[in-house]
Amino acid sequence: MQTLRNAKPFFGFRPLLLCLALGVLPCTAALADYPDKPIKLMVPWAPGGATDQIGRTLAQSLSQSLGVPVVVENKGGAGGNIGTQAFVKEKADGYTLLLATSSTNAAGPHLYAKQGFDPIKDFTPVVLLCSIPNVMVVPIKSTWNTMKDIVDAARSSPGKYTYGSAGIGGSQHLAGAQLRTAASIDIRHVPYKGSGPAAQDLMAGHIDMMIDTGSLGSIKGGLLRPIAVASEKRLLVLPNVPTFKEAGVPMVASAWYGLMLPANAPAEVVNRLNKEFNLLLQKPDVRSKLQDMGAEIAGGSVQEFTKYSVSEIKRYEAIVKDSGAPKE
Repeated sequence: MQTLRNAKPFFGFRPLLLCLALGVLPCTAALADYPDKPIKLMVPWAPGGATDQIGRTLAQSLSQSLGVPVVVENKGGAGGNIGTQAFVKEKADGYTLLLATSSTNAAGPHLYAKQGFDPIKDFTPVVLLCSIPNVMVVPIKSTWNTMKDIVDAARSSPGKYTYGSAGIGGSQHLAGAQLRTAASIDIRHVPYKGSGPAAQDLMAGHIDMMIDTGSLGSIKGGLLRPIAVASEKRLLVLPNVPTFKEAGVPMVASAWYGLMLPANAPAEVVNRLNKEFNLLLQKPDVRSKLQDMGAEIAGGSVQEFTKYSVSEIKRYEAIVKDSGAPKE
């Protein structure tokens, strides 16, 4: 018979005995072995867009670092709300992560009367990952080459031209609404279930333009033409493309991406993941992939992201109001 001394530890036998001796709940001991099973990274957008690309880049690297599979699960629809609604119902044990965005967790509360979750109470912030400025793109076969071309066409034919987005409340939707106000033009919004499907329709010529965060691959591949970047300064990866301000339409629009857990996640898990993701963001291959997308890499402490995410909800209140986007 196997003796207790030689028994195989279960979730760390000695830590478990110590926890029992101290009167701590036994489940706390399991945190010492975190993670010991596959992790799910929920991306509340369809495959192919910027959020999906970021998620898959980080999931692959995180899997190598933690030694367990990290599986990306796409659940798109309703401007990221469907997947996020599902996420907040998951256990807060560190085995289900969310790639949160400014669209769902900052702008969304001001765009939806009933979003289905509380942007503060239902989440545990872990780390700010990066931000990506939006880029105005048109099909490569389009006759438009400058922002002036677009503005002139839209003013001559109000309501005729369309812009796509990953869904109502997404960064592309808000950027398009900002453009309507900043340029005083009438263009129609066509929402999709993610950036990927929207970009496919754009390249096929079914919509006329898109102010997107994930188009660099298609730009480099000669499928889309960049017109302007919605940032304060030009992007290093698109040095010859003017900012919106330089192109005569003063506006700035970018999307941020961060990692979150459901509410009341264990502090040990939160801190472990914060440490791991800060290390990942310093890896040359990860940095290269993100920067090739036009991303500005962030990182930082749990406290910094918590404060930032709350402040962004307040900031987007003014952005949504100024954009004229209606509340759904």
